Amino acid sequence: MEAKNLKLIARTEEDLRIVSAHLQDSIASIADIANLKKNKIFLMQLNRFMWEDVEKGVFRKNKRIRTILKFENVMNVISKNINQQKKDKFLDFLAIETNVTPDKNYEMKIIFAGDAIIRVECEVIEVTLDDQGEPWDTKNKPKHNTL
Repeated sequence: MEAKNLKLIARTEEDLRIVSAHLQDSIASIADIANLKKNKIFLMQLNRFMWEDVEKGVFRKNKRIRTILKFENVMNVISKNINQQKKDKFLDFLAIETNVTPDKNYEMKIIFAGDAIIRVECEVIEVTLDDQGEPWDTKNKPKHNTL
């Protein structure tokens, strides 16, 4: 059975939680992050760990796939604890948190390990996750300490 590439569209906070769950343990290179101010678009390419296949038992091997995370109607992007000059550094994705601002816009925080954060401010939630190409095998399955 051929695996289908995942494509998710988020327009609500609940939708965004689903996108965030699928991106857990993804890895992003700083070089693969772009804020297209004129177009009001923020893009990231990540290597996504395919948790959905592990949970379904579809694959015996762990897999990753390239995916594009795209935010539209972006008003502002601010990063914290990310040196944008170090293009060869990688960020470990943890989650996306959403807040409604006093002026009824959305603040979406993309949280990475090591207290690195990208805050994307948008007029509305319009986020897509779009897998690209073929998955590849990976030896390592992310592990989490439980409390």
